Formats: sequence, C-alpha cells, structure tokens
Amino acid sequence: MSQAYIVAATRTAGGKRDGRVAGWHPVDLAAAVLDEVVARAGLAPDAVDDVIMGCVSQVGEQGMHFGRNAVLASGLPETVPAVTIDRQCGSSQQSIHFAAQAVMSGTQDIVIAAGAESMSRVAMGSTGRWARRATPGSPTSPKLARNYPEVMFSQFAGAEMIARKWGLSRADLDRFALTSHRRAAAAADGGAFAAEVLPLRITTQGGPDIHDMDEGIRRDATPESIAAVRRLSEDGVLTAANSSQICDGAAAVMVVSEAALKTHNLTPLARIHNLTVTAGDPVIMLEEPLFATDRALARAGMSINDLDLFEINEAFAPVPLAWLKHTGADPDRLNVNGGAIALGHPLGGSGAKLMTTLVHALRARGKRYGLQAMCEGGGIANVTILEAL
Repeated sequence: MSQAYIVAATRTAGGKRDGRVAGWHPVDLAAAVLDEVVARAGLAPDAVDDVIMGCVSQVGEQGMHFGRNAVLASGLPETVPAVTIDRQCGSSQQSIHFAAQAVMSGTQDIVIAAGAESMSRVAMGSTGRWARRATPGSPTSPKLARNYPEVMFSQFAGAEMIARKWGLSRADLDRFALTSHRRAAAAADGGAFAAEVLPLRITTQGGPDIHDMDEGIRRDATPESIAAVRRLSEDGVLTAANSSQICDGAAAVMVVSEAALKTHNLTPLARIHNLTVTAGDPVIMLEEPLFATDRALARAGMSINDLDLFEINEAFAPVPLAWLKHTGADPDRLNVNGGAIALGHPLGGSGAKLMTTLVHALRARGKRYGLQAMCEGGGIANVTILEAL
C-alpha cells in the first residue's frame, strides 16, 4: 500500500476565551496556518491538491463553507479546493485521516489537513444541542428520541459516568490537572513549543504585540488552588479546573505521497502508520478512545509498550485517566508537554493541534512511534499511530 507522510505541521498558541486571540476572525486564523504550513514545507502554493478543514461550530463567522473561505483568505490560489468537516472534537484529526486516505489511495498527492475554532466569537453549541424530546428546531428527531428515550446526550454527564465507572476521585482528577499545567509550563518555558507555534500579530490595550505562548497555562497552580474550584454538579467530581479550557486556535498538517516527496524534494517528518475510527455508547460517550486504541494496536500489530509517546485529548481528566487504566500505558509517556486542561481545546482545531505537538515531541526526543486519540461527541473516537522520521 502507498504511504502517507507528514512534511510540515504548525499550530497557533491557544488563546483564552475573550483573550489575546479573540480579535482574530476565525477565517483569517485558519488562513494563517494554511499559509504557514505551505511555507514550512517549502512548497509552491499551487501544488496543493486539497484542503480538508475541521470545524465544529459551523455557523456565523465559521459558517458558509468555512474551509473554502479560509483558502480564499489565504495565499493559496483560488484553484485549490476545500471541504469543511465535523467529527466533533476529532474534526481535524479526521481531516488528517481523510488526507492520508486520499494520498494512500493515489487520488491526490498533497493535501493540507487543518482545523480551527474561535470559541470566543462562535460559542460552543451554537449549531444546536441535544434535547430530551423532539421539539421544533431540535437536533433530536422523533426516531432518535424513540431509540434513546429521555436520554440527555451530554459530554459532562459522560465524563462523570467515566469517573464513577473507573473509580476516579476528585483528588485523582485534580492531581492530573496540576500535572498538565506543570508539564505545559515546563514545555513552554523550555522552548519545546517554539518549533511548532506560529506567532500571531495581535492588538492589545498596550498596543501591537506577538502572541506565541499558550495563554491558558497556570504557572501558579497549586493543589490547593485547583481543589478550591467549585464542582460543576453537587454530587460530581468535574470542575472547570480538571476539564479542558475553552480556546481560540488553529492548526494545520501537510500530508503527502512518496511521489510528492521526490517530485518536490520534500523532507518527511513522520509517516502515518495506522488510521482507526470506532464508535460505541453515545451516552457515556467519551470512553470510546479506550476501545479505539485496542483496535488500532491490533490492526497495527503493536502493543502499548511499542509506543514512545501518547497524546490523549484532555477534554475532561477522567478520559486520559481511564485510558491509562485500560491500556496499562506508562503515564510518563502521556501528554508529556501538557494537554488541553492547560493548553486549551479549540474543538475543530484540536486534532491537528495534538498531531503537531506529537510530531515535534517525538522528533525532539529522538523517539519513533506515537499514538494520538480523541474522544468525540456521539461516542466516536479517532486514533492515529505515526512513526517519526
């Protein structure tokens, strides 16, 4: 089978809600990473066959074909097509999968897989939400309501269910959250993100500035400060401190064929080794990365110990903690530069964002294999295994 290679990967530093990146229109934010990934690859813009753009809240400033608008706002010629996809939080990881599949099938040679979300400007849930009953304008159809009577599909409820099922306490979640902040701070302050981050020009109250540091990292976080945050429900264990941060951000990954490597004299950073997507219980919802990982490893003929680094999205702390318990993976290899609890989770941009970090982290450490998994609304999960080159 033909191979798919990553030749460039970049992301913006995350911005907090109504923070330093909120002044960027999301179309321009997405366009910026498209231009940057082309520049990093050293490729002529008109050589790109397609752009696959992940975005969850495709409404308002992110509506009316967000991916195509990003191409038209970028330096890519208008002859480059685009498509916008929504696989919830895994949207841009699925963009990478679709790009790799296009390349591996031989139908295309150079595809940009990207994603973006401005959660400051387009609020989470803007496109509609699950309801208990079918109501005018509700995404819940009569047949869906009959199949899942009186069910409220909620990621918050799913995360609480995972915590109960896997015996995870509030203290467990808070310790994990503190680790995320400490690892992210160490990575940022030590320059680990410098090679992957695209600096953005922004305007602040003090005048023009450059945004190149993830805004959500809490360097002053302590066990006491995290423990003091109010629970989201009285009988639950989730808090804003042990959940991912709302975030503005974008990321892009260029995926190419072996023929493109030779034709354009490109340098591969990594090879995509396995692509897996599975679906399961839509009520507990966020547990599916556990079982998707099992399938990915089986399909790849690998064990969890064959992998050097893991990026498991920290949508809520119970997800990576349950994943660790289920897989028996080494926690020291998990989210080594912190995760979404500290760095933010820009929904449709997170898949490409995590992939960018994983590629750079593997290469910086001289490691070989990495695995990325993403929990997604509706009980779906994407898993990608790659080999750093």
